[in-house]
Amino acid sequence: MTSVRRAYVPDTRAVTRMYIDVHGHLAPFGETGGGPSSLRDPEAAIARKRELGVVMTIIGSPVGAGSMLPGTGVDNYTQSADQVRGHNELMGDLVDRFPDSLRAYAYVDPFGGDAMLAQAVDLLADQRFVGLITSSSVNGEFLGSPRAAGFFAMAAEQRVPVLLHPPAEPVGTAGIGPIGLVEHVARPCDVTMSVATIVCAGVLDRYPDLCLIAAAGGGGLAFLAEKLDLAMARTNADAPPLTTPSESLRRMYVETSCPSPVQLRANLQTFGRSHVLFGSDAPPVMAGLAGITEIVASSVLNDDELAAVAWRNAARVFGLPAKKHAQTEVR
Repeated sequence: MTSVRRAYVPDTRAVTRMYIDVHGHLAPFGETGGGPSSLRDPEAAIARKRELGVVMTIIGSPVGAGSMLPGTGVDNYTQSADQVRGHNELMGDLVDRFPDSLRAYAYVDPFGGDAMLAQAVDLLADQRFVGLITSSSVNGEFLGSPRAAGFFAMAAEQRVPVLLHPPAEPVGTAGIGPIGLVEHVARPCDVTMSVATIVCAGVLDRYPDLCLIAAAGGGGLAFLAEKLDLAMARTNADAPPLTTPSESLRRMYVETSCPSPVQLRANLQTFGRSHVLFGSDAPPVMAGLAGITEIVASSVLNDDELAAVAWRNAARVFGLPAKKHAQTEVR
C-alpha cells in the first residue's frame, strides 16, 4: 500500500515490548449470540492486554452480526446492507466506550453488492473505523472469484487495510469432523487457499493500492511462493506474463495469531519484517495471548525488528497515533 488515510509521525524513542493488535474480536453491546464470555467483557480483555503491553486492539467480526459457530445452520451471508451497517455502528459504539484501547474494522460481505460497499465507504470516513474485515471464503467461494472485483476496487480506492479472516465454515468443513480441526486446521487452510486464488488471479496487479492482511498467520503462505509460480506456469502457459505469483504474494501482510515460532520465522523471511503485524485473535483466544507475545518477542532478530512487528508496522499501515502510546518502554 503506497499511502495511508491519516498521517503517521514515528516516535523516535526505542519502544520494544509494546504491541498494537490488529486481530481481536468483541461482541457489541446489544447483539446476542454464542461464543466465549471474553467476547462480552471488554474491560477484562483490555486490562489483561495492558498487562502484556498491548495498548491498542483493532476489533471486528468476519461474519457481521452472524455466528462463528459452525453447524448452527445460520447463513451469515443473507444479511442486508442495513443489517450490516447496524452491526458496524454497534462496533463503533464499543470504540466510543474505550477510545484509548480500541479501533474497529467495518465488516463487508465481499459479494454483498453495491449497497453493502457504499455503507462501508460511509463508515470509513469515521475515524473509529480504520480498515475492513471480510471472510476469506463465502459459502465455498474464494475471493479470487471475479465476483469480488467490486469489493477489491472499493478497498483499493479507499486505501485501507483489509483483514482476510476465515469464515465460520471454511471450505472442507463437512469432511474434517471435530470443531477443533475446523478452527485450527480448516480455517488457516481457507485463508491460504483464498490468498492463493487472489494472487494467481492477478488481483494485486490490478489494484496496486490494495493492502491485504492474511489472518491465521497467513496459514501456509510462507511456504508456497514457488509452488504458486509452478501452478500458474502450468495453468497459463500461453498467457501474457504478469507479475509472478511469488512476487505478488510478497505484497501481502500477515499477522502473528498462529502460536508457531517456525511459522513466524518463515513469515519474516518470506514477507519481510515490514509486512508482519502483531495479531493475537484475542478475544476470544485470551488463554493464548501471553504465548503469542512471547513467541513474537523471542523469534525476531533484535529490538528494532521487534518494535516493527509489535507496533510500528501497524501504526504505519493503519494510521494510528503510535506516539500517543509510546510514553515509556515496556520490558
